[in-house]
Amino acid sequence: ANAGKIDLIKAGQELGEVPILFEKIEDKQVEAQIEKLAEAERQNNLANAKATPLKEEIQFDDFAKLDLRVATILAAEKVAKTQKLLKITLDTGIDQRTVVSGIAEHFSPEEIVGKQVCLVANLAPRAMKGIESQGMILMAENADGKLEFVAPTQAVKNGSVVK
Repeated sequence: ANAGKIDLIKAGQELGEVPILFEKIEDKQVEAQIEKLAEAERQNNLANAKATPLKEEIQFDDFAKLDLRVATILAAEKVAKTQKLLKITLDTGIDQRTVVSGIAEHFSPEEIVGKQVCLVANLAPRAMKGIESQGMILMAENADGKLEFVAPTQAVKNGSVVK
């Protein structure tokens, strides 16, 4: 109702104490924030510098040689006299096979049974601690060395091809 009226406050009228709406930012505070951002950028660059460098470029035909399949872990057990190795039995949808994997420091046998994983199914067999390993389970490793399974986000049929 009073919008637009110019005589609401008379000349010379005292308004009382007016609160400060915004705190004054001193140069020291600005400099501290700039340094904080610069430190965060240095830490980020350091973390990125620790990233594993890319391997040599390959051709599509090299990649196409890999037979990547989804498999389900049926059983797992620690390999005797080792700290890192698990003996894992997989259902590939084509067969059941054994893979020896160096993940025992990251996962207990009980917690991985039933998980679907990505398997390099055509990797030449290799004996490890007297056990023939018939493939390799794909894992992702972050800069801190933490491992995670490379796996489908939803259950798929065992033997499904990973492209």
